[in-house]
Amino acid sequence: MLQQSSYRAFTLRDLPAIPQIAALPADQRLQLQAVANVLPFRVNRYVLDHLIDWSRVPDDPIYQLTFPQPEMLDAADLSTMTDLLHRGAPAGEVEAAARAIQHRLNPHPAGQVDLNVPFEGGREVRGVQHKYHETVLFFPAQGQTCHAYCTYCFRWAQFVGLEDLKFAAREADQLVAYLRNHPEVTSVLFTGGDPLVMRTALLRRYIEPILAAKLPQLASIRIGTKALAYWPQRFVDGPDADDLMRLFEEVQAHGLHMALMAHSSHPRELQTEIAQAAFRRVRSTGTVIRCQAPLIRRVNDDSAIWAELWREQVRAGAVPYYMFVERDTGPKEYFKVPLARAHAIFRDAYRQVSGLGRSVRGPSMSATPGKVVLDGVIDVGGRPHFVLKFLQARNPEWVGRLFLAEYDDRAAWLDELRPAGGAAQFFFESEMDEFKRERRRQRLTLTTADATPLRLIRDDAARPGSEQPQ
Repeated sequence: MLQQSSYRAFTLRDLPAIPQIAALPADQRLQLQAVANVLPFRVNRYVLDHLIDWSRVPDDPIYQLTFPQPEMLDAADLSTMTDLLHRGAPAGEVEAAARAIQHRLNPHPAGQVDLNVPFEGGREVRGVQHKYHETVLFFPAQGQTCHAYCTYCFRWAQFVGLEDLKFAAREADQLVAYLRNHPEVTSVLFTGGDPLVMRTALLRRYIEPILAAKLPQLASIRIGTKALAYWPQRFVDGPDADDLMRLFEEVQAHGLHMALMAHSSHPRELQTEIAQAAFRRVRSTGTVIRCQAPLIRRVNDDSAIWAELWREQVRAGAVPYYMFVERDTGPKEYFKVPLARAHAIFRDAYRQVSGLGRSVRGPSMSATPGKVVLDGVIDVGGRPHFVLKFLQARNPEWVGRLFLAEYDDRAAWLDELRPAGGAAQFFFESEMDEFKRERRRQRLTLTTADATPLRLIRDDAARPGSEQPQ
């Protein structure tokens, strides 16, 4: 089995020094550098040496998943960035051009900041999102990077160094107080970034106060992570892998369900020997692994890939959970798959797996009003229509409710669909409009200091070439 406990990250500054990249033609290297100045780039030796098939580059799916591609930027923006780099423009000029592009890429989709950050006592609760009644998302400050970055990441804005595009919390006390005030919350999801980039001792500082609080309503703690794919050593032979396993066991000893929400984008991520060992070790603690990923053009937009992915997850003892629709942010035009095709891929893959693989739900859009799944296509009055359903919603009354949209073979997101029958709005839109107006009114009451919901967390671990703690 692969033993490689020494983690090494490669970031923008290291891009030309990666041997496989250094072998590319000069114009390709310049374009990669140009895109990596706009979108976050981070990869590690495990991904380079064991997941990417370099004989298939640039078409290899893991290469597409982790390395910036020229077409991810608008042609004019790519030209601007390559021209600046070619003439050796000052760093400040390059950064200013990159910032202008970043702000045009919808950095926080689906109301992550404006609508999801909760208010308590007239102030925003920083580092927390509470979109759905039962679930709170918590962003630990030291977990706001990843072992490697996905090029499609809908939270890419967390990683580009903009002070107004990053949010996190340093203390767990505020989270515990919030949970005490909200007995409707039954599940806490630690997210980022990737919380498992943290040493276990740091992770304990966030989880143990929740356990000590003995909150009667709390049923589960979840951790969103890509570590099982990008750095499985974290669970097997990392310096505190044993302590991490003990922490998972302690959560369950307190009567809570412990779940890893694994981002699993391609079957290859599950097929290395050490990845399989990592799945076994996590499961040996009683922790449940649930797997989810978006449907990504050029990476996994094929029903055979998804069927194989779900079979590999079941074989590893994990639960296929979600196929998401890629969000309308960042290089969305490069990755997006129209909803009609997404449903066809899902349906064809779904019928290739046994009932154990059919726990998966999709294709699902994490849109502003909630998680909306495209359930099917039906004929109404001789015309095809999309059948949609809320799996989660800002208003719990919407959950499970079916609604119809006009069939559109080009639409790729909820806001590109039209209600069936010529209706002016979907049933939820007027309530959403009122909710947005109320949030604007709340923001107007904040002081100038409170009105900035985001703050920059300096991340020394993200320096080029630095050694990751885990």
